[in-house]
Amino acid sequence: MRTLRRPRPGLLCDRRGFGLIELLIAMNLMAIGILGLFAMFQAGIVQIRRAGTVSTAAALAEAEMENYRAIPYGSIGLPEEDLDAIPPSDPYKTDGAYAAGSLVVLPVCGAPPCTTSTPVQAKTGADGRQYRVDTFMSWQTPANGRNLKLVTIVIRDAAAPARMWARVVSAFDESTGT
Repeated sequence: MRTLRRPRPGLLCDRRGFGLIELLIAMNLMAIGILGLFAMFQAGIVQIRRAGTVSTAAALAEAEMENYRAIPYGSIGLPEEDLDAIPPSDPYKTDGAYAAGSLVVLPVCGAPPCTTSTPVQAKTGADGRQYRVDTFMSWQTPANGRNLKLVTIVIRDAAAPARMWARVVSAFDESTGT
């Protein structure tokens, strides 16, 4: 009968250095997890900042629209010389609300109170940032055939006017005076 040789104890079960490898693997996994958490928090901060900017822009647009609701129908319009001064490549003239043939213009402002806004202006929001306020006014004829003044307020980033933050549209009817 043949006898099997038994390995010497400690030769196959030598675990020296194994704890160091486990530690390195655990540290790498933990680093990946921490980096994932950091990326998640960073994305959250970016989204919160963007939401604050959008809500500030919306508040600016609503405040600007309230200014138009407070003046008589005949005073709602934009100065023609200000519209002519805007270059053709400006985001104002490339916006979908701009329609050169149907703009509401006021050659000379009527009786006070009168619109004091210009088509393009800069305003500071509650967050301390500068915003560009574009005001569009055009004629719209609904099914009943009576002309309405359609006022569109667009709030853009002052540093990058191609970036739009908010848009508010309201129609003004002559029969109601508002």
